[in-house]
Amino acid sequence: MESIAENKISTNANAQSVVDTADKEADDLQRQDRDLKAGLHPLKHKFVFWYTRRAPGVRNQTSYEDNIKKLVDFSTVEAFWVCYCHLARPSSLPSPTDLHLFKEGIRPLWEDSANCNGGKWIIRFKKAISGRFWEDLVLALVGNQLDYDDNVCGAVLSIRFNEDILSVWNRNASDHQAVMALRDAIKRHLKLPHSYVMEYKPHDASLRDNSSYRNTWLRG
Repeated sequence: MESIAENKISTNANAQSVVDTADKEADDLQRQDRDLKAGLHPLKHKFVFWYTRRAPGVRNQTSYEDNIKKLVDFSTVEAFWVCYCHLARPSSLPSPTDLHLFKEGIRPLWEDSANCNGGKWIIRFKKAISGRFWEDLVLALVGNQLDYDDNVCGAVLSIRFNEDILSVWNRNASDHQAVMALRDAIKRHLKLPHSYVMEYKPHDASLRDNSSYRNTWLRG
């Protein structure tokens, strides 16, 4: 009986997800139509920049969620450049800080319904060069240039004491084809040197060990 009930719950959840996706696509089309009529250049998705600044050493998930602040949202090319030009450059941000860029409706949390079954590709950079790669990643994400775009949730720049870390979050960690296609798209758009190693970690693993970047599962 438990198995039947669980299957029914799963089926209902999947059906609701399909309905939510259809509603979101309809809203996006209406938004794009309004922007075009206003003489603007609409993006495929509406995005939100978020900012997190936490005390060093604090890893409590509740305190992390409380510290996430929404900075600005945008849905057109024109609004993006207005927002982006006023954001602080990565080199000026204190450590530890996280700057997040996510599609509207997705919060930069492992537990968010869009993220909970997914994971992230991770790239570590020397602090002097992270800003350039972050900008290239932001432009690729906003411009809908990453493969399997519907599987992409957002990106994070993590400012740390000795290094900066870029991560790209996706919806489904078990879809190996989509995960590897995203890796290849990131390498291509960032023109990533061969010496850089990318690591992948599912969010459920992060929840278990309470760590974003330790104990990664896959390298590529």
